[in-house]
Amino acid sequence: MMQLAIATGVTALATGLFLAPLSAQLDDQAMRRALAIAQTTAAEPRLDDALESSRPTRHGPVQSDAERIRAATGAEYVVIMDRRGVRWSHTEPDEIGHHVSTDPSVVLSGKEVMQIDEGTLGRSARGKVPLRDESGKVVGAVSVGISYESVQGRLLSTVPELLAYAGGALAVGALAAYLVARRLQRRTHDLAFSDISALLAEREAMLHGIREGFVALDTHGRIRLMNDEAQRLLDLCAEDTGRPLDETLPPGRTTDVLAGRVSGTDLLAVSGHRVLVANRMPTDDGGAVVTLRDRTELERLGRELDGTRGLIDALRAQDHEHANRLHTLLGLLELGLYEEAVEFVTEVVGVHRATAEQVTERIRDPLLAALLVGKATVATERGASLGLSPDTYLPDRLVDPHSLVTVLGNLVDNALDATAGKRDARLEVEIRAEGRTAIVQVCDNGPGVPEARRAEIFTEGWTTKEPPAHGQRGIGLALVRRLAERYGGSATVGGRTGGGAVFTVTVPDALPEELGGPTCDASRHEGPADTTAAESPGRSEGSQCSAGAEDAADATGAGR
Repeated sequence: MMQLAIATGVTALATGLFLAPLSAQLDDQAMRRALAIAQTTAAEPRLDDALESSRPTRHGPVQSDAERIRAATGAEYVVIMDRRGVRWSHTEPDEIGHHVSTDPSVVLSGKEVMQIDEGTLGRSARGKVPLRDESGKVVGAVSVGISYESVQGRLLSTVPELLAYAGGALAVGALAAYLVARRLQRRTHDLAFSDISALLAEREAMLHGIREGFVALDTHGRIRLMNDEAQRLLDLCAEDTGRPLDETLPPGRTTDVLAGRVSGTDLLAVSGHRVLVANRMPTDDGGAVVTLRDRTELERLGRELDGTRGLIDALRAQDHEHANRLHTLLGLLELGLYEEAVEFVTEVVGVHRATAEQVTERIRDPLLAALLVGKATVATERGASLGLSPDTYLPDRLVDPHSLVTVLGNLVDNALDATAGKRDARLEVEIRAEGRTAIVQVCDNGPGVPEARRAEIFTEGWTTKEPPAHGQRGIGLALVRRLAERYGGSATVGGRTGGGAVFTVTVPDALPEELGGPTCDASRHEGPADTTAAESPGRSEGSQCSAGAEDAADATGAGR
């Protein structure tokens, strides 16, 4: 109805705007026609002589010529006057010899006149022309009138036709309004404008109030809408709205999941240091809606739960081992073998003390050192030995130790999982500094990673293990790679001589600036570990941890 009202108003306005100049045009045409008739009459030969040689009578030659011209042209009147303004001809003969009803001074002064005026015959369109003799002297004037009723008749005759056109245009407009309204109703699901406004307000409140990320994409993969949480999770800004997804996000699994190149539900993705769960739903217009949930905290808690369970298992095993040692000590004491009891206690305590000292001598960052001591205990309880490479040396605290703790913890956990159930399982850790760059390397003698799968192993969600009860796997190595890349480094995997895998992570600018310089040599960190690593051969890019993993592993893992 609103569109119909607008169409009707526009049609009426257009009709009025057309009629307004049409009336003026018809008036102008009538006046010009009257002027042309007057000019033709004034050009009649001997008309000036008749004014001078005869008298103004109803049967005179001037009246006869004027009536002939009026009848031939269809004019309302043709009046010829002398210089005094006295009529020599008129449509009503009784008016001959009388002065004209309007002022003739302008035309008698030699000027032509066009006007709409009132006279004895009513309102008319007039044209007045001076009448001159052979010498050019004004001897009178010719006034011709066109009935104004005929002009109005022409105008009114055009109105029905104009209204017919306007009605046709209005009908087309009404049909178009109806079709547009029907299409609009289908597109808006028959919602009223007030409902649409309320839905928009509710949508804005919901989008910016929920704690899940929301991204809407159009048919061309451009970001159509995203809420504040999505901007935070994906490190985007409001200005990215309208840009293609591939331009706003770096290449990787996160972009592939959002773009629909990876299908499935509850897909894992890593954005920066965040672990996300994404679900993508196509829309009817060819676009898509993606929801993002932040699982970073949940994954951290899950890993802490795994670590706690591992610690409980380790404590349970240590309790069992401690009970065995106490039973042994009790037996020695009951047998009176006091010296053997003292030697037994000294040996047990010395091994643990030596292990902690070896780690802290070579790794000066307390968080990394504590992690390695703890992981060595867990490895021992799981039937594996974890050792330090003889090249391991970290001269001081790290700028961001938490990132390196995450990297090392994930690599060691993956190595322990890879060697689970294997007899004589061995792991070796190497942490060294090259200038300000920290290099972390973990190798094991597990099944290794096939060369064809090495490019996929750092992808979010890729795993060969069964997922735990609290969540999903395939996150640890992806986080390792993202952390390394965030600092401009890299994460790679290679093969170990004799079987197994070697993971190498490079983290630039991990050490303070004052420590920048060449890598320290082995003479600066000689210690007890050197006695077990003395026979380790030199290492090359493709054979790291080949022999050292077997020799140096016992330095931190034996006797636990």
